[in-house]
Amino acid sequence: MPRKSQKPARSHRSTLSLQKTEIVIHVYDLLPPGRISSTLWFLGTSLLHSGVVINGKEYAYGGHDRRGVTGVYWTKPKTEPPGGTFKCEILHGFTLASQAEIDSIVRDASEEFHGTAYNLLTKNCNHFTSHLCQKLTGRPGPAWLNRAASIGVALPCVVPRDWIEAPDFETADGELLDEDEHDHADERSRMLRTSDEQPRLVDQSERRNTSEELDWDSEAERRTGGSGKGKGKAPARDSAGRTLPAAERAPTSRN
Repeated sequence: MPRKSQKPARSHRSTLSLQKTEIVIHVYDLLPPGRISSTLWFLGTSLLHSGVVINGKEYAYGGHDRRGVTGVYWTKPKTEPPGGTFKCEILHGFTLASQAEIDSIVRDASEEFHGTAYNLLTKNCNHFTSHLCQKLTGRPGPAWLNRAASIGVALPCVVPRDWIEAPDFETADGELLDEDEHDHADERSRMLRTSDEQPRLVDQSERRNTSEELDWDSEAERRTGGSGKGKGKAPARDSAGRTLPAAERAPTSRN
């Protein structure tokens, strides 16, 4: 009597034993509330900020002027950036990766998205959201998140400046803040946040300490990452020299 062939024992973990982790996208409108922002939101062309929520942390990307330091940070979910208004959340999908694997993916992404590489049109927070979603679920984030930036790249001469650079948040009277007022207001907004709402850079313990002073010889040095001999610190700008709005500035330390 012929012997029945035995099925080889499975050496990998059963998919039934794996825990699925939700990958959620939070979307914020960076334009002041009003008819214009409502119309642009309806048309899918508003200026948006987004973050990826994983196990109680919302990961996002912003720009800063410290060379060799990531621009990826995390905060408490639904913590609105300065001048931003929470609009919606999207259940993008699930990952079967373990927490250790998720942490590794986030760290790898943080190496690819340094603060000095931030660009309002070609490498912004929504590009990071799409990248991280792709790594975790196999599908990039929704393309409409970056529609305004895509239009800006295709038609740079006809796109309104406000579609590229979000205005700094307004006063109670509806007037835009000037640079000095903005700095004080931005500082006040950070002080009013509880400790668990403060944005923190993704830990890169193998990298240089982010509290180390990092200055620049020139604007060209800042854009390319620096020569390590810096003398003066440039204002917060993206890689194309545009001033970064408050909502798109990453913290410069993990504390």
